[in-house]
Amino acid sequence: MDTTNPVVNIRSLCKSYDGQRVVDNFDLQVQRGECFGLLGPNGAGKTTILRMMLGMTPPESGELNILEQPVSQGSYQVRQKIGVVPQMDNLDPDFSVVENLRTYASYFNLSGEIVRNRIQELLEFARLTNKADEQIDSLSGGMKRRLTLARALVNAPELLILDEPTTGLDPQARQLIWQRLRELKHSGHTLIMTTHYMEEAQRLCDRLAIMDHGKVIVQGTPQELIDAHVEPHVIEVVGNDVERWQAQFNKQDSTRFESLGESLFIYAQDEKPVIEDLCKFSHLDFIHRRANLEDVFLKMTGRDLREE
Repeated sequence: MDTTNPVVNIRSLCKSYDGQRVVDNFDLQVQRGECFGLLGPNGAGKTTILRMMLGMTPPESGELNILEQPVSQGSYQVRQKIGVVPQMDNLDPDFSVVENLRTYASYFNLSGEIVRNRIQELLEFARLTNKADEQIDSLSGGMKRRLTLARALVNAPELLILDEPTTGLDPQARQLIWQRLRELKHSGHTLIMTTHYMEEAQRLCDRLAIMDHGKVIVQGTPQELIDAHVEPHVIEVVGNDVERWQAQFNKQDSTRFESLGESLFIYAQDEKPVIEDLCKFSHLDFIHRRANLEDVFLKMTGRDLREE
């Protein structure tokens, strides 16, 4: 991974709306060839940052360089080297699959034999070769998402920005998108993605930042964040006797409780005493698992529901 010339270099970036700071002295560096995840609850400022990176929203202050070029001075030139997968598919329903790709290529002044070959490669990449002449409305949600990803690659971008790339997809379609994103990463593409699926971030991202209220709270590799911020063992408990069990349990210093609805989450350095005690309560169901990125996210940002 090349660390000498970051693809994205953001320093002290700020943005306010109606007097409220939505991006607050935000710093970020993304290295060439890595997949970087930008995570946070609704309203954390992720979309605003992506819009500023694409030159769609002017920053209030700070430094924003993409591909070693200030976005404010060359947003058109920068956009020519970026591929974008928006949160919502915006394919043209009046065009077929291949016409959507061909039309998008024309925005980059691409045409001729090069584009024809490129489109064929992208149809194969998205597993849509047999759907080339189909209208958009006839495609499944997973097919539309794969086509949107293929469209973002028409201009052979150096940087690919993905805003919640698998939202609303079934497990099979999500697995296929993950496979394709891994292929892009292994081929040297630089990826920046937002997602609300912590499993997705943990599987795909080399590094990630969890942000809230416009600021980065923590940053690192998924495993670094798990090791640094949560206990290694998690026991999820459900049942009518949860409160009674919790009241009588001789809590250890290394044990932490969090409640969510009817569930109790127990975080522990040593899981054995907890499990042994839980087994005494026949009406309690529990699952023991290793800590994951979702546990870090919830600890850093809270369990309260956020509205847009």
